[in-house]
Amino acid sequence: ARRSLASPVVSGVLCPCGSPQGSAAESGGGGNTGSCGRSLCEASEQDRRLRALFQKLDVNRDGALCIHDLAVGLGRLGLHRTELDLRKIVKAGDKDLDGQLDFEEFVHYLQDHEKKLRLVFKSLDKKNDGRIDAQEIVQSLRDLGVKISEQQAEKILKSMDKNGTMTIDWNEWRDYHLLHPVENIPEIILYWKHSTIFDVGENLTVPDEFTVEERQTGMWWRHLVAGGGAGAVSRTCTAPLDRLKVLMQVHASRSNNMCIIGGFTQMIREGGPRSLWRGNGINVLKIAPESAIKFMAYEQIKRFIGTDQEMLRIHERLLAGSLAGAIAQSSIYPMEVLKTRMALRKTGQYSGMLDCAKNILAKEGMAAFYKGYIPNMLGIIPYAGIDLAVYETLKNTWLQRYAVNSADPGVFVLLACGTISSTCGQLASYPLALVRTRMQAQASVEGAPEVTMRGLFKHILKTEGAFGLYRGLAPNFMKVIPAVSISYVVYENLKMTLGVDSR
Repeated sequence: ARRSLASPVVSGVLCPCGSPQGSAAESGGGGNTGSCGRSLCEASEQDRRLRALFQKLDVNRDGALCIHDLAVGLGRLGLHRTELDLRKIVKAGDKDLDGQLDFEEFVHYLQDHEKKLRLVFKSLDKKNDGRIDAQEIVQSLRDLGVKISEQQAEKILKSMDKNGTMTIDWNEWRDYHLLHPVENIPEIILYWKHSTIFDVGENLTVPDEFTVEERQTGMWWRHLVAGGGAGAVSRTCTAPLDRLKVLMQVHASRSNNMCIIGGFTQMIREGGPRSLWRGNGINVLKIAPESAIKFMAYEQIKRFIGTDQEMLRIHERLLAGSLAGAIAQSSIYPMEVLKTRMALRKTGQYSGMLDCAKNILAKEGMAAFYKGYIPNMLGIIPYAGIDLAVYETLKNTWLQRYAVNSADPGVFVLLACGTISSTCGQLASYPLALVRTRMQAQASVEGAPEVTMRGLFKHILKTEGAFGLYRGLAPNFMKVIPAVSISYVVYENLKMTLGVDSR
């Protein structure tokens, strides 16, 4: 038998085929086999092995594994881990947040961990031969922006290689890393871009992460440029629906029931076909400054949070992304007001964006450029939070169920996840967006009373009911699928033009 770096108890926890034993599909009885074809996946044998490992690690015999138990138990098995690694293991598996792992949590952690290990192994196995050699390690680390020599790669290999072949197969890889936290899979970051790719007209999503390689090679700014260009095309193509949404938010009521066809007819009758694109110019212009400020703010907030991880945890991403969104929105908010005024203007009212800005400044003062600011800021949290939560849930579900050889979800899965998460985010924040738009618009009415967010909410609920908070929702949702699809296609083409590698 080959000598393992891990105890035989650890090596026997998973089938040689690499499938986690004791899964629901394998717990039927003595005749069941794993994908390896051996009868090693029987539920009783799996339970015995897992319990044997658990008992060896449970040093103080209290039925749960704390950091001290893992440090001592793994040390006895020849697996020495740092305290930081052990904390990550406990945090990853601790579902009831009691600071330790019971038997069920321990089993769930091992099974989930094995899936991540297989993804990493597949991404390192460039030759697709089921083995990793020194050249593949060098190439993979270079892809991540880390340069090492072949001699250094051989040292890494020797630490995992059991039989002296200077290559690592799946079993050697799994045995070595079985109880070692695997995080920040670069492939997931590469394939699952969200905020950069999809533009549905509202730039309130949490910014994407970039790998070390993308940062060091300057690919990050090319991604942002491609995303900005995709957003400009997407917004221009869906601008008629966006303008209709704004008109319905401001003018539609119980007494003035505006439908989609009637809205388009009214716009064309008043200003011709070109009027469908009113407000689109400023909407496209604000993409560049907003994206740049948001990205820079996000990176600075990440440093302030004090994390050097390549991929932040969900709550850290939400915090950093929401704050970055608030900073970016505060910086460009006058452009948001201009966009609403330009969309609502009548033929001949303004000669252009500058004329509109001058008129607002002269008649209403600087404060008019920040009408609706509070509901806009409040809308960032539900939009960004729900969009991120839904996208991450869909992403993780796909990765756990379907990611076997790669973390690449394919076009349709990515589009579906982006569409669903954006729709949920918009639905949650829509009442705040409607109140914001009405506040921006009502400031233009001469002699109109000063409206507050609270007062407007009360007025809408009293006169129109809860439905009144969702005026314009239909054209808003109608533009999501075309906006997501167009931005994705343009993004992919601009990526190729700018020389960004598609992996």
